[in-house]
Amino acid sequence: MTTSPEPQAVAERELCGLVNGLAQQIAAHVRERAVTLGLTSAQATALREMTGPMTMRELAGRMSCEPSNATFIVDKLEQQGLIERRAHSTDRRAKQLVLTPEGNALRERLLELLVQDSPLAGLTTQQQRALQDLLEQALSRAIPGER
Repeated sequence: MTTSPEPQAVAERELCGLVNGLAQQIAAHVRERAVTLGLTSAQATALREMTGPMTMRELAGRMSCEPSNATFIVDKLEQQGLIERRAHSTDRRAKQLVLTPEGNALRERLLELLVQDSPLAGLTTQQQRALQDLLEQALSRAIPGER
């Protein structure tokens, strides 16, 4: 007697719905906070991910987008005086993205706003870590290049 895959398929569908719902809530939260600072959600995501000097490719990877999309976003942030492109310290073909003092100040304000009423705020730090661990474990099984 073979076991039907239906129960597992239902469980996966429900879990996918929850993950998607959480992702939509987080995206809406970022969008709402970005607007208060005069940013698009993509610009806010770029600033959030700028934890130090990095290349465009590194930033694009953190933003889960193509480098050409990151370039457009960085161009706008650079026009606003929030990011500078500088010579890379070890690769003369590459540029490093660096936040300006104004960019650092705006990033700090953004981070403060993002933690306020976050969709994850209902979870303890330990629960957030557990969720992160589980998601990382699930994503580690993903097909390379699709993550």
